[in-house]
Amino acid sequence: MSDMQRRDVVKLLAVAPLATSFTWTAWEVDEARQAVDARLDSAARDDGPGTAFKAHFFTPHELATVSILVDLIIPADERSGSATDAGVPEFMDYLMTVQHGRQTAMRGGLAWIDRECLERFGNTFVECSEPERAALLDTIAWPGKASPELSQGVAFFNSFRDLTASGFFSSKIGVEDVRYLGNQYVVEWKGCPEEQLRKLGVDYEE
Repeated sequence: MSDMQRRDVVKLLAVAPLATSFTWTAWEVDEARQAVDARLDSAARDDGPGTAFKAHFFTPHELATVSILVDLIIPADERSGSATDAGVPEFMDYLMTVQHGRQTAMRGGLAWIDRECLERFGNTFVECSEPERAALLDTIAWPGKASPELSQGVAFFNSFRDLTASGFFSSKIGVEDVRYLGNQYVVEWKGCPEEQLRKLGVDYEE
């Protein structure tokens, strides 16, 4: 990380405590997803499939950090693609461009993560090894177990994780992953399946 980047991190950390978490409404998530999908479709038509995403808010370093973070939260598996496959970084970038009041929380939180990595490992999050990244996230992913001095990172990461889930599960990949079928016509209602009743510890009264 250059001296200029380090100064930028220090500047952001000065205001990060003011806004280390952020929340979103279902309407904002839906609007962002529609806008991002339209933008990606347009780019694919104009520049061809697989065209590199051009961020409007994130710097190249921030985008690289976000891309790694979201895929650590929702990696690809045998069932579906990863968060980046679902366009989560693009989703977040769009939200940042239309929600200016939340930009400090995002930028400050990413700067906090880089600062912690620099202090612990001598590298930014992007430059860290996979075990080093996991070691950092393990200290902030569980609010009930985290040290008080990590409260800013805990607040940021947990909000970031929720936003990652919103971006993923509002995407086509995410909808397919939960296997949502929409409203289905039921010819005959037979009640809740016995397996689920046992799981809930209830049964139908005679």
